[in-house]
Amino acid sequence: MNKRLYVGNLSYNVNDKELNDLFAQVGTVVYAKVITRTDGKSKGFGFVEMSTEEEAKTAIEKYEGFMLNNREMKVNEAKAQDQPRSNFGNTGRGGYGNNRRGGYSGSGSGYRSSGSGSGYKGSGSGYKSRFSDGNSSGKSDLNLKLIKLRKDLNSKLNKNNT
Repeated sequence: MNKRLYVGNLSYNVNDKELNDLFAQVGTVVYAKVITRTDGKSKGFGFVEMSTEEEAKTAIEKYEGFMLNNREMKVNEAKAQDQPRSNFGNTGRGGYGNNRRGGYSGSGSGYRSSGSGSGYKGSGSGYKSRFSDGNSSGKSDLNLKLIKLRKDLNSKLNKNNT
């Protein structure tokens, strides 16, 4: 059992002190932090570290499903972070923007692409295909027009050479 707890579904007006005071009712709080966005507003979850594993277990039993400011809290053991969160070059999760399917350098179908291939300049995929017309290959209207023009030009050249 871990001493660090994840506390989710918090009201957006709960702050570090309120979280600390609440969990102090079941034991000694080493650390209590509500996670915030860059503008300082709450993300609706936080972490609390109790001094012992027994206190952490008691806190889970007492506060899982507890109503705080008309919201039912979710309290469970915090999981260790497997890999660092980075928005750039995380190829294990698909490159740029970890939550994307594929991306600039990752594998998969690219940034919101419906095509196949990978990466920024992958075959019919990548960032550019986000602007596609939704066809299965992920090519834009402009690319389709270029392909048609090349075919027309090649057929005219072949007629002139014969």
